[in-house]
Amino acid sequence: MFPWLDPLTAPRFFVLGMPLSAGDLAGFASGLLCVALTVRASIWNFPVGILNSDATLQVLFVLLSVQGWWLWAHGRGGSPDDPVGRTSPRDHAALAAGVLVTVPVLWWVLTEVKGASPWIDSAITAASVAAQVLLNQRKLETWAWWIVIDVVSIPLYWSRGLPLIAVLYAVFLCMCVQGWRAWRALPVAA
Repeated sequence: MFPWLDPLTAPRFFVLGMPLSAGDLAGFASGLLCVALTVRASIWNFPVGILNSDATLQVLFVLLSVQGWWLWAHGRGGSPDDPVGRTSPRDHAALAAGVLVTVPVLWWVLTEVKGASPWIDSAITAASVAAQVLLNQRKLETWAWWIVIDVVSIPLYWSRGLPLIAVLYAVFLCMCVQGWRAWRALPVAA
């Protein structure tokens, strides 16, 4: 459809039996860089996250990253030493309710497009939005959400015959645990 994209999308390498293009490798690298910057509480995680987004559904994540970048740049976490907030039980309940309402809608969409695992993919996507909202607000509990998402994603991708992506999510999991620890050492916002 777009021949000018062939250099980025054509398989060039095979890793663990998976064909990879230059675009795939760039996506892995930018995803790792995005999480590494987030672990360090760097505002630069947002533009790297925007560069990492590549699918239609990712438009939402691009918009959320723009919002987070703006919030952090305007006094809500622009410096790695800025305080982090804590999520109230009420806010956790609201996020959980949002996930529960969103999952059936996403399930319907994914069923219509013949997705591989509509229920689990819907839950992962909805939970990822909640985790991103917490990240934008610089809340410590964002890491707990991301950890759960990674724990679910690793066996899911492995079962789909995508071992390299499963390994990537295992690396993300380790980075999220590191992020949880690093952010716990930051001052807590009043």
